[in-house]
Amino acid sequence: MSWDCGFKYIFAFSPTLKAGVMCKLQERDDVGRIELVQKLSRENCHILQTDKKEPEKSEHQDDEVTMVQVKEQDRNVLVLKKVPSCGPAPTAAGSASAESDWRYVVVSGTPEKILEHLLNDLHLEEVQDKETETLLDDFLLTYTVFMTTDDLCQALLRHYSAKKYQGREDNSDVPCRKRKVLHLVSQWIALYKDWLREDEHSKMFLKTIYRNVLDDVYEYPILEKELKEFQKILGMHRRHTVDECSPQGKNKALFHQFSLKENWLQHRGTVAETEEIFCHVYITEHSYVSVKAKVSSTVQEILKVVAEKLQRAEDDLALVVVTFSGEKHELQPNGLAKSLEASGRMYVYRKDLTDTLNPFAENEESQQRSMRILGMNTWDLALELMNFDWSLFNSIHEQELIYFTFGRQGSGEHTVNLSLLLQRCNEVQLWVATEILLCSQLGKRVQLVKKFIKIAAHCKAQRNLNSFFAIVMGLNTASVSRLSQTWEKIPGKFKKLFSELESLTDPSLNHKAYRDAFKKMKPPKIPFMPLLLKDVTFIHEGNKTFLDNLVNFEKLHMIADTVRTLRHCRTSQFGGDMSPKEHQELKSYVNHLYVIDSQQALFELSHRLEPRA
Repeated sequence: MSWDCGFKYIFAFSPTLKAGVMCKLQERDDVGRIELVQKLSRENCHILQTDKKEPEKSEHQDDEVTMVQVKEQDRNVLVLKKVPSCGPAPTAAGSASAESDWRYVVVSGTPEKILEHLLNDLHLEEVQDKETETLLDDFLLTYTVFMTTDDLCQALLRHYSAKKYQGREDNSDVPCRKRKVLHLVSQWIALYKDWLREDEHSKMFLKTIYRNVLDDVYEYPILEKELKEFQKILGMHRRHTVDECSPQGKNKALFHQFSLKENWLQHRGTVAETEEIFCHVYITEHSYVSVKAKVSSTVQEILKVVAEKLQRAEDDLALVVVTFSGEKHELQPNGLAKSLEASGRMYVYRKDLTDTLNPFAENEESQQRSMRILGMNTWDLALELMNFDWSLFNSIHEQELIYFTFGRQGSGEHTVNLSLLLQRCNEVQLWVATEILLCSQLGKRVQLVKKFIKIAAHCKAQRNLNSFFAIVMGLNTASVSRLSQTWEKIPGKFKKLFSELESLTDPSLNHKAYRDAFKKMKPPKIPFMPLLLKDVTFIHEGNKTFLDNLVNFEKLHMIADTVRTLRHCRTSQFGGDMSPKEHQELKSYVNHLYVIDSQQALFELSHRLEPRA
């Protein structure tokens, strides 16, 4: 192994050792900062000063970046960069006081060496320094890009069970290393929560490492704190003490009794049942009602929602799946919602007196629709939009953005919540255009446009930028913006307000207006998710994931830093769920939007309202 950053000092193993190790360092205060070098210097190492001449001072010397390359068998396995430290870092006794102002961050490396460096960098104080905490978070957020969960589990078990470090025995290091591994595992569980329950490798890993801790706690009593924390994380109630884990107190029944059949690992079944999906129930060929329903919802439950939306008796309607080949199948009331849309489109049909199923005629339903939205309070309507969007946004796991960006195999099932919020943004945009274009009376259409402008302003005030963008884009849809007679009758103050709202959606200078405004908003807040995904995708496509067969960790840090936007937005919880009984109708309206999803159909309605001159 060799380190190559250098100009001035060389560390080399004694020639009596088989594996030669060399480290070149540029500056004197580098000595002692790198943990590996510290250990080498205590083990048969000597310093060879190769250049006694002091380097010439220059104006740009402070700006130069010191790079450290760790090599194994003449191949780079880890590249580090020296950077100023943001906070106090744990240093070895005797190191220079100025040294705490600098740290080494990972630039690139093999997965194994990045993990090893991370474990070396961890310290066992109550609060990690900022750089170490960021490194740990970057690694846990992005490890799926360069290694499988099984690979990570096996690597952690090797580090936990290793008896030697750098080829030598050091009893004082063993419990310290075990505690570091357990700290990393605790952070992993806290970050991933339900996700780890879905992976068989992680469940087996947790069983194995838990039993290892039970084995080790007698020999290393200092692990008892980590054991209790581990039990707490896994939802266990019984506490093991050092006496119980002693050789005299152990027996096989203990391991059978605690075979990790805990709530934490068994809870996944109930979580799956509570997952939500959007069912699109088509009324006509181009219009549908969006129904947010649980995976376990039945056909009858969905039909009830659609009947209320259409203001028709549930017994007069039926749900029918029209397959891609044109076949029609009536759905049984006790069927599950999850399997409905896989085989084709779901329609609602009318039953006549002879129980024959008839589809709704195009525009028949829209002509019967009352303009209920005009009687709704705009602030309350925006608040219900916020409630709905927040429930979706708050369910998104940070890891979903990683899967979405890198398109990992099977990523569809790992981006469900993110896909729902993106779909909702598109539906709100279509909903705005649908409501306006289904209004045949000019006066009421003007009122509708004014109402949507006010709702957009309220969404901005409530820090719901996802619906804010969707409504503004809906008003700017070509089929709506061409309605010159309608826009001419909009009062000047509403036109001015809309112009101000539009300026926030201006894409110039990389959406600077939006970014500046959003940065000033305090959490809780909902970002415009398509733009956040664009940022992550831009980083991904503009930087290689691997450089010279090493993981480009600087790229992954940038991606993780962008993904952490979700965490910042959710540091406070939204407390606006003010849906008393009188607002249930409003909530039902917002939760199940009626939209036309065909741009051609929207343009036809637009030209019918205001024919081209």
